[in-house]
Amino acid sequence: MPCEGCMEKDNKSTDATMEFLLLGFSELLCLRLFLFLIFLVVHLVTLAGNGMIFMAVVMEPSRPPMLFFLCQLSVIELCYTLVIVPRALVSLVAAEVSTISFLGCAAQMHLFVTLGGAECLLLVAMAYDRYLAICQPLHYTAVMSQGFCLRLMGACCLGGFAIALGLTVAVFRLPFCRSRQINHFFCDVPAVLYLACTQTYSLELPLLAACVLLLLLPFLLILTSYACIAAALFHVTSSVGRGKAFSTCMSHLAITLLHYGCATFMYIRPKASYSPARDKMVSLVYTNITPLLYPLIYSLRNKEIRGLLGKMLRRRKVAQLN
Repeated sequence: MPCEGCMEKDNKSTDATMEFLLLGFSELLCLRLFLFLIFLVVHLVTLAGNGMIFMAVVMEPSRPPMLFFLCQLSVIELCYTLVIVPRALVSLVAAEVSTISFLGCAAQMHLFVTLGGAECLLLVAMAYDRYLAICQPLHYTAVMSQGFCLRLMGACCLGGFAIALGLTVAVFRLPFCRSRQINHFFCDVPAVLYLACTQTYSLELPLLAACVLLLLLPFLLILTSYACIAAALFHVTSSVGRGKAFSTCMSHLAITLLHYGCATFMYIRPKASYSPARDKMVSLVYTNITPLLYPLIYSLRNKEIRGLLGKMLRRRKVAQLN
């Protein structure tokens, strides 16, 4: 049954001219400036960290597939934060709620899900790279060619784009209640679904399908690849070789658990358990802190990245001296 105060599906409630109200952090009057300064610094450090990894990999003439995928991951994180964080920072200092058009809200959701989905699929490609490097080292160079890596990257982006498009169209075809107030700082899927007038569980099916395609299946593939890696390492007699192979997987495994853990908490749950205030704070951490941790994890755990960053800094120092 439709909820009270709803508009019919064929009227202006789903017209492209309607607007949503993003409440943002209007209830945090005392903490706004404090949160703004913290997350502004985090945002700038995130941009600098991912930007440095991107530049270091691009400046390297010969780079293995893992560095190529890491470069693409940095690009996704840069775009991901730029889609969400600037509006969130504005909402922290704005004295009034901001408005976003129907098409603008749909575009923001589509970009957010596309980038998040592409990252999920890219983590699968990186797991496959580790599987080949450890379990089939003799075939690694022949299989992981530059052309194959480019095709994998294109498939990740196209897959994320297609699934995000289907989810966004399904969400914005729903009838919305008259208030149109999104208790969030961006057009996140659960926050927009919360405004839907219908009470049936069918409105959650598109989100469930997207979670299966972008979270469950990719995570199962990653677990399968690591199960094969663990089985291969079990037969390695040298502790040094086993430790070296294990260390090459630690960075990717840490980022995978961090990304999938946060995404699962945010999106794989029924609409009835949605809590606007809690989800808003979790999303603030999810869209700010996790992109900051990715370059830190790879910089601390990956010797190749540390070497590339050191080489880039030395080149810059020499250029400044000249």
